[in-house]
Amino acid sequence: MEAILLCGGLGTRLRSVVSDRPKPMADIAGKPFLHYLVKMLSESGVKHLIFALGYMGEQIEAYFKSGEEYGLSISYSYEESPLGTGGAIRNALSHVSAENVLVLNADTYFHTDYENLLAEQLKNQAVMTIASRKIKDISRYGAILKDETGRILRWNEKMSLNEEKSPKPGEINGGIYVMKKSLIEKIPEGKQSLENDCIPAWLKDGVYLQALPSDGYFMDIGIPEDYAQFRKDIENGTIEQESRTEC
Repeated sequence: MEAILLCGGLGTRLRSVVSDRPKPMADIAGKPFLHYLVKMLSESGVKHLIFALGYMGEQIEAYFKSGEEYGLSISYSYEESPLGTGGAIRNALSHVSAENVLVLNADTYFHTDYENLLAEQLKNQAVMTIASRKIKDISRYGAILKDETGRILRWNEKMSLNEEKSPKPGEINGGIYVMKKSLIEKIPEGKQSLENDCIPAWLKDGVYLQALPSDGYFMDIGIPEDYAQFRKDIENGTIEQESRTEC
């Protein structure tokens, strides 16, 4: 498997606790957050990683180098100015060799079956498969609405609180995608948001996108509270225990 890691964000929400490095390099028990993510991807069967880099990206390249230490190969794609998630994926296209490639947000740890995600993409002949996450309350998020086959009908639907303001369960975007190379080629060059520009446009055009839910460990370290929680989960072995259980 081949994967693009989106590392170009400025990490402004985490700047109060991580100011001297890019957000994915935030310290977790003496190692950068990306160490744990890259290690998981290598153990999940990824053989080639493409780092899509922006802000302080040279720190990431200096740390991971060729990727040999992790049992995979690494390529680096730099953006001269912020391109957004869609633009960064399009900018990394020259490094993509597979017909289907994983795309991940580099500030999110989501333990799921990556090989199954790819298999579902191929089986259903989708051009994009999104790993969704079932959560107990989606009121803070945009929800994924799909039909019984998994085909996405509506995207980033904002759910208002009910009168009782009780939690509303549902599925959200987990920040992991399998994308056909031919779909990436359709992303216009320049600044584009995958979530706010590309996906809504593809759905409007009737492109077949599907969502596959997973209950694996999920943490986005984008805010200080979640960053602190991930550090605790690494230090107390929670993530390792959950990963073994899921396997």
